[in-house]
Amino acid sequence: MRFGVRKTAHVLERIGLAMAGAACGLFVGAHVGSAIPSLTTQGFLLLMMLLGAVGFYLGIDTPQLPFDAAHSQIDAAELLSSAGTLCATLASLASVAVIVLRLDPHDAATWLVFAGWIGGVAMQIVAGAKARMRE
Repeated sequence: MRFGVRKTAHVLERIGLAMAGAACGLFVGAHVGSAIPSLTTQGFLLLMMLLGAVGFYLGIDTPQLPFDAAHSQIDAAELLSSAGTLCATLASLASVAVIVLRLDPHDAATWLVFAGWIGGVAMQIVAGAKARMRE
């Protein structure tokens, strides 16, 4: 019984993380898509949401390496996961600020947000896959 509850709680947590990633992707897609005419499509929005959902599902809550003081090494998956989460959420925060405050940023800032988002979710996806392959 206890195992079932813990497993259910973990699944619900991961679904929540995926939904948060999709919401972040929606904000980034709305900001970038409205500033770059060639990216103003529903497909682009869906792609940004899908990348966010997969990235946040896999990249947050990655299994850690067991700590062994004699063989301490850098956990690349953990480092990639945390850096990717930071980049993706910063890009999302910037997008929300642009949308809510009705700012008109320079095109270079929009491309930087887009690159930060893509780089961040890519790091999360790679980190999550790497951490799960070593289990």
